[in-house]
Amino acid sequence: MVPSELRPALAPAVILVAAALAVWGGPSLPASLSGLRTLGPYAVLAVGVAFALRFNRGRALILLGSLLAAYAGYHYAQGLGGFAEKAVYTALVVLVPLNALVAMTLPERGVAYHGSYRWLVLLGVEALLILWIAAAGRSSLSGLAWQGVLEHWLFRSPPTPLAGRLLFGAAFAAAVWRAWPKHTPLDIGLAAALAAFFIAAEWAASPAAFAAFLCAAGAVVLVAFVQESHRLAFRDELTGLPGRRALDEQLRALGPRYTIAMIDVDHFKKFNDTHGHDIGDQVLKLVAARLAEVGGGGVAFRYGGEEFSVLFAGKSLKEALPYLENTREAVERYKMAVRSDERPRQQEAGIRRRGDSVPTKLLSVTVSMGAAEPEFERQPPSQVLKAADEALYRAKKGGRNRVST
Repeated sequence: MVPSELRPALAPAVILVAAALAVWGGPSLPASLSGLRTLGPYAVLAVGVAFALRFNRGRALILLGSLLAAYAGYHYAQGLGGFAEKAVYTALVVLVPLNALVAMTLPERGVAYHGSYRWLVLLGVEALLILWIAAAGRSSLSGLAWQGVLEHWLFRSPPTPLAGRLLFGAAFAAAVWRAWPKHTPLDIGLAAALAAFFIAAEWAASPAAFAAFLCAAGAVVLVAFVQESHRLAFRDELTGLPGRRALDEQLRALGPRYTIAMIDVDHFKKFNDTHGHDIGDQVLKLVAARLAEVGGGGVAFRYGGEEFSVLFAGKSLKEALPYLENTREAVERYKMAVRSDERPRQQEAGIRRRGDSVPTKLLSVTVSMGAAEPEFERQPPSQVLKAADEALYRAKKGGRNRVST
């Protein structure tokens, strides 16, 4: 079974392998369909740009816009020959990763924040610069003593010149660094798109390979947008658990044997009122992390507020209870460190005491649980969920920090 952290990377991997097979292992397109190979990347990348605008994703817009411009430049360079073709190739392999590297270092605050219009202007300036170099020709470099070094670093036909490879490495490292903490589909898709473009640049001498991997670069980002929209719709942003909509989907697909548990954080309002909402959020994350490790095939969901659900598909109530009890005890054992209320609030006092040990308090968190299973065949899951909620009420009324059925 593939770890959940790696699942968003499966689709990009499949797309890149499919592109490689299409280029080096698949049948060639008939002459009547050769136009699809040329126009396909334009269509896929243009749709990707539209998605980036629609979803308000600045980094994706910058990368996809750069790839679209690079593909147009590639077609412009075909047939130029000589130094002009090398100059346009330089635009593809140097400016695209350079744009991506800058984009990956910016926080994601939407299209407008990233200055999408400024980026479009920048892409235009980059294109004009390359056109000027191409028009100037080799004569513009012939008087330079270090012409050979410059051509080795920049103006060289495929494979990618050294400057391009260094920028690709830096941009890809930045993309992986961006994607690693949360493994979000879009960030992984952007890193995969960069990898696809690097392969395309290495094989730019083959128009079929270049088109296939540019198409793959756009496709992985499109798939990532679909995965990202699903994640936002079905997953709780704070805790990382599936949300209530995901629970509803699971309930519709259940068989006759299952157990539903409802979980509530004890005295959660008191945590918020006493320690603030930031501590309250930490409490929810703590409980969510323990519920995610419930075991026994149980799947945890954020139901809403301080309430959670755990669904055991294929397990009876008797089989599920030990896992719930172990999880309740795991939450109870955990001690959460919180800064003491004696911490100085004034900036000057804080500066004077900076470096001193800050007093902390250890807080204990407990949860109450109610669990239920179907009482008769074809009982609606909504009724079982209601029975679990009633059992939760009995657990809270009975003193909290317990599991009731």
